[in-house]
Amino acid sequence: MLSDLRSALRPALVLTLLFALLLGLAYPMALTGIGQALFPYQANGSLVREDDRVIGSALIGQAFASDRYFHGRPSAAGARGYDAAASAGSNFGPASKVLAERVRNEAQALAAIAPGRPVPPDLVTTSASGLDPHISPEAALYQVDRVAKVRGLPAEQVRALVQAQIEYPLLGFIGEPRVNVLALNCALDRETKGN
Repeated sequence: MLSDLRSALRPALVLTLLFALLLGLAYPMALTGIGQALFPYQANGSLVREDDRVIGSALIGQAFASDRYFHGRPSAAGARGYDAAASAGSNFGPASKVLAERVRNEAQALAAIAPGRPVPPDLVTTSASGLDPHISPEAALYQVDRVAKVRGLPAEQVRALVQAQIEYPLLGFIGEPRVNVLALNCALDRETKGN
């Protein structure tokens, strides 16, 4: 009986060790190496750099409070929003009075920016992760007049900048048209650097 146990235990331990080395060490190292060799920008977090310093990631939204910039979606991630360590939605359901009140208040505040125009839903609703870096082209265009006025630029120039930043669906049908808020704000800063 003891020899049966020993003969069964040895292959189990050997296979456990083999698969631990193979799947816990060799496979992750191979994928990391392939990622670094073929897709270094993506493998390192899609970091956006300006003047040799990291200003954000193309994959994670961030708060832009100044009227000089386009604003992204509201975020429920963390105490102040856009906390990548606390990625989550608010978990308020569609019948939540707190959610309805927040959306109503934000919609009313945004309606003052462009009276008579409907407020795009993504400017008052959070994404599931709270870290969405994109807004719809409609949400970006809704903010053009405010940004143009604060920066002292013609609205058409800012509108053209938004149009140039629209990312279209992959292969023409996978996904929705979208605008990366960080990329748009960086392009806006580059456009107005001399001003």
